[in-house]
Formats: sequence, structure tokens, C-alpha cells
Amino acid sequence: MCKIGIKTSLIILIAAIMFSSCDQNKVYDTYVDLENSIWNVDTLPTYNFEIENENQKYNISYNIRYADVYPYHNFYMKYFLEDSSKNIIDSELQEIILFDKKTGTPLGDGLGDIFDREVLVFEGFKFPSKGKYTFKVKQFMRVDNLPGIMSFGLKIDRPEK
Repeated sequence: MCKIGIKTSLIILIAAIMFSSCDQNKVYDTYVDLENSIWNVDTLPTYNFEIENENQKYNISYNIRYADVYPYHNFYMKYFLEDSSKNIIDSELQEIILFDKKTGTPLGDGLGDIFDREVLVFEGFKFPSKGKYTFKVKQFMRVDNLPGIMSFGLKIDRPEK
């Protein structure tokens, strides 16, 4: 039988508390991987989640994983927010900047040629009612096959007080 010392047990306990407290505000956090790191114009990453409190304000962020071979400095996309009856309750064309326009430096965190960028797009967003929602994303870059985007994620959390 393996013996764990008091110091090791204390470190594990503190780490467990820290990791569990980090997730208390998280409502939803999921990535959709794009096949062969190519986002086809007909591919709409889709995210299904449930909102339990319509009085709560939420922060909504995109998590984009991309390669340094991505051919543009920016990324245009359109989102569609649907309620449980499939009615589109919100939709907007958005621009996300992935590289510094002047220097070409990736704006995300990365290692080697792969970068992750979290972009807060809605701060204090209120859903109209509690219930199930669907969030869809369509690339709007005027090319059928957009190379260099590896995955696209949606993160919803409660703002820290």
C-alpha cells in the first residue's frame, strides 16, 4: 500500500479546493474541433446549454485554437442564438482579431505554431428566460474552406462578484 505524507495530502487537498472553486462560476465550456483544421462554410459548430436563472448576468467568450499558417489577421463570423423552440433570438456578424495587423504576431497564448485565444464578446449578457438554448457559429470569410482554425469553443460563466 502506498503511503502519502501529510505534506503531500495537504498539497492535494489545497489543489482540489483551488480547482473546484475555479469552476463554480462556469456554466458551459466546450470546444468543437474542425476536421483537418479547415472550417468549411457549411460547417456550423453548435453548442447546446441550459440557463437556470434568467435574472443572472453572464459573460460569454469564444475560445479559438488556430495555427500560425492562418492566412489572415482577422476572422469574421456570425453567431445565431436560438431558444428551445428554434427561434433565433439574437444574431450578429462579429470580427475577431487573431494576429497583430502590423507585426503579424499571434495575439493568443501558444507554443510553437499553435495558439489559443479567448475573446470576451458579451459581458453581463442576460438571457430572456431560463431554459435550453442553442448557439451556432458560421465562418464569414468569403472562402468556402478556411484553413488554420483548429477548433472553436464557447464559454459561458457568471461574472465574479
